[in-house]
Amino acid sequence: MSERNKETVGKINKALSAGNFELFFDFCADDFAFTIVGEKTIKGKEAARKYMASMAAESPAPPKITPVDPILADSDFVAARGNMSMKNKDGKEEHYSYCDIYRFRGDKIAELSSYVVKTESQSRTSGAGNR
Repeated sequence: MSERNKETVGKINKALSAGNFELFFDFCADDFAFTIVGEKTIKGKEAARKYMASMAAESPAPPKITPVDPILADSDFVAARGNMSMKNKDGKEEHYSYCDIYRFRGDKIAELSSYVVKTESQSRTSGAGNR
């Protein structure tokens, strides 16, 4: 199950980077909980869909997501980290580093905790083995 969940997270990152939020929600349980650590928790797939739609409406383009290997999986949990950039309302590119921790229930995502930190520029984080 862990390998399939890792593949799902890889597909999700590609879909979100292409602006395909609906593919992400295809993988979410109806009682999905989305926590942006330090900001808010959104409960329910429909509430999360509305939140993401409002965020997409504020940005002139979908986020550019650059996952950094490895994507780690253990049991029902998958962790992925990387960098992303997106344009703000004024069209200025802003850069972030992220770590997303997914908890699966069967084939569906039950929870997503997203740790996001704004950075000065798009940094290229290397994997632990590449230092």
